[in-house]
Amino acid sequence: MSDIICVTNRKLCKEDFLTRIESIAAMHPKAVILREKDLTEAEYTQLAERVMEICRRYGTQCILHTFINAAVKLGCDSIHLPLPVLRQASGEDKAKFRIIGCSCHSPEEAREAESLGAGYITAGHVFATDCKKGLPPRGLEFLRQVCSTVDIPVYAIGGISAENMDDVRKAGAAGGCIMSGLMNCPKENLRESIMN
Repeated sequence: MSDIICVTNRKLCKEDFLTRIESIAAMHPKAVILREKDLTEAEYTQLAERVMEICRRYGTQCILHTFINAAVKLGCDSIHLPLPVLRQASGEDKAKFRIIGCSCHSPEEAREAESLGAGYITAGHVFATDCKKGLPPRGLEFLRQVCSTVDIPVYAIGGISAENMDDVRKAGAAGGCIMSGLMNCPKENLRESIMN
């Protein structure tokens, strides 16, 4: 099974977004995190329903992002939350999910996320990436520190590619998250990115 999580950004797609999601889901990544930060909750819910249906068809894990109420409404048992949202989430809300992920940017944040009930974290950004232009990457030593700080799986994010996945794994990460590399690569390169 793949240890790559696809993180979406439909604005990077060069083809129809749902067509790309279908191509990705068919390759069976570890999961697809639907992270469309510019949408209202109503717009996100509409899109999430379609993405969840595609993922379900291929047996691919779909993780919704930020909108707890949308996830509950759609019967999705997996949510990825920014740390400030996880801090605010009630115990009752958290109990509605089988999987809770959290985005972290330091070992301290990783520890806090774990203590708040996160079952995995994404840590980054590890390598230089166009998504964080001008911001220096935190590097593999940062990733090693985060991995050694928590007892839950850590997925590296930021500039992750087939070329650096071995380094990510050697640093202790359970896998990596890829956004732009999966949103806009030629379709024939998807398998290589997901199954490396």
